[in-house]
Amino acid sequence: MADLTNSDDDDLKALGYSAQFERSMSLWENFALGFTYLSPVVGVYSVFGIGMAAAGPPMFWWYLIAAVGQLIVCLTFCEVVSQFPISGGLYPWCRRLVGKKWAWMAGWIYGWALFTSIAAVSAGAAPFVAPLLGFKATPVTSGLIAIALVVFSTLTNLAGTRMLARVAMFGFVCEILGAIVVGAFLLLFHRHQPIGVLFQTYGLVRQGAYAPAFMGAAIVGLFTCYGFEACGDVAEETPNPGVAIPKAMKSTIYVGMSASVFVCLALILSLPDVMAVITGRSANPIEDALIAAFGPIGAKAVVLVVLVSFLSCALSMQAAASRLLYAYARDEMVIASGFLSKVSKTHHVPMNALVVSGLIAAAILVLGMFFADAVGTIVSFAVVGIYAGFQMVVIGSAFARARGWQPHGRYRLGQWGWPVNIAGIVWGISAIAIMLRPADGALPWYAAYGMALTFGAVIVTGLVYMALGRPFDRSDAPAGDAWLRRAPVQS
Repeated sequence: MADLTNSDDDDLKALGYSAQFERSMSLWENFALGFTYLSPVVGVYSVFGIGMAAAGPPMFWWYLIAAVGQLIVCLTFCEVVSQFPISGGLYPWCRRLVGKKWAWMAGWIYGWALFTSIAAVSAGAAPFVAPLLGFKATPVTSGLIAIALVVFSTLTNLAGTRMLARVAMFGFVCEILGAIVVGAFLLLFHRHQPIGVLFQTYGLVRQGAYAPAFMGAAIVGLFTCYGFEACGDVAEETPNPGVAIPKAMKSTIYVGMSASVFVCLALILSLPDVMAVITGRSANPIEDALIAAFGPIGAKAVVLVVLVSFLSCALSMQAAASRLLYAYARDEMVIASGFLSKVSKTHHVPMNALVVSGLIAAAILVLGMFFADAVGTIVSFAVVGIYAGFQMVVIGSAFARARGWQPHGRYRLGQWGWPVNIAGIVWGISAIAIMLRPADGALPWYAAYGMALTFGAVIVTGLVYMALGRPFDRSDAPAGDAWLRRAPVQS
C-alpha cells in the first residue's frame, strides 16, 4: 500500500501538484461516496410529489431515460479522470482539456450548483424530520432543520477523510438495505395499483397533448442521476485512482439508478389513491404511504433510515463542494485563495473550504425561508447547474479530441470516444433545454422564466468577475495541455 501511494503521489507530481491529502479511501468507500451523493432514496423521496403532480405515474420512465443519458456522460468522465486524477473533478478536468477561462467558468457554475444542492438536500429532509419529532413543518422550522443538517454535515466532514469514508459506507449500507426492504414490503404486501398504471396519464393533458406534462416531470430523473462525479472529486484521497475511480463511477450509475427505479416503482404501485397525489389532496404522499403500510411506529423507523440517507447525501455533496473550492483556490482562481487552499495537517481535509461551503449553503437556506416553493426552486437550479458543468467537461473532451488528444489513462474508450462524446453532448444539451423551458400555467413572466433567469444571472456574474478580476491569470498551473500528451508507445 505504501508503494502504491508513493506511485500515485509521483503521478500527481507529474501532473503539476504535490500530495497534501491522505490516500485512505478504498474503492468501495469511493463508490459509497458517489452512491450516497446520487442517493436513490433522497432523489426519489425529494421530488416524488413534484413528478406525480406534473405527469402522474409515467414520470417513472424518466429514471430510465436519465440513467441511460448519464451513463454516456459517465463514460467520458471515466476516460478523463483516469488520465487526470486531480481533486476538484470538473474544474481541473476542464483546465487540462480546454484551458484556464473555460475551467474558471466550469468551476463557477458547478460550484454554485453544488452549494445549492447541499441546501436542496437539507431542505428536502426537513419534511421528514418534523413529523418524526412530532411538530408541523413550516417554512421557518423547515429552514432551521435544514441549517442544522448543514452544520452536522460540516462538523462530520471536518473530522477527516477516514470519517467521511466510514459515514459514506454506513449511509450506503443503510440506504441499499432500506430501499430493498421497504420496496419489497410495499410490492409484496401493500400493492394497490397494477403495473399498467405506469402508462396511465390520468388526464394530464397540456396544450392538447401529454408530452408537455411528461417533460414537466423530467426533474425526477435528472435530479436523481448525478453524484457519480463525486468519486473523482476525491481523486487525491484514493489509491490507484486511474483504475479505481472509473470503476466506482460506473458502479454508482448501475447500482444507484437500479435502486431508484425499484424505490419509485414500489411507491407508485403502493398508492391507494393516485388522483389524490396528483391533485395535491395527499399533501405528503410518501408519508401517507408509509403510515398505511407500516403503521405510525413502523413508518417512523423507515423515516429514520430515510434521514440517514439525507444526511449521508449532504455529507458527500459537501465533500465534493469543498474539494472543488480547494482546487479552485490552489490554482489561485478565486479571492482568498491562500485561506481556502489550506489543508489541515491533522485531519488532512480542506477545513476552510469546508466551512465556507457550509456557510454558503446555510445562507441559501435562509433566503429560502422567505419564498414559496423554495425546495422546488432550489432543486431545479441545482440540477441545471450540475448538468451545465457536466456539459463543459463533455464539450471540453470533444474539443481536446479534435485538437489531437489521445487519452492514455488506464481507462480508454478507444474507437468509441467520438460517438460517446457526441451522444453525451446531444443528451446533455437536451436535458438542459428541458429544464430551462418556461413553466406551464398562468404565471407572471418572471416566474415562468425564473429558472432561465437564475441560471443566466450565474453565468453573467461569472463573466463579469472574469472580466474585472481576471482570476484565471494568477496561476501558472498546467492548463490546456491534454492534446500535447501522447500515449506511450506500446511494446
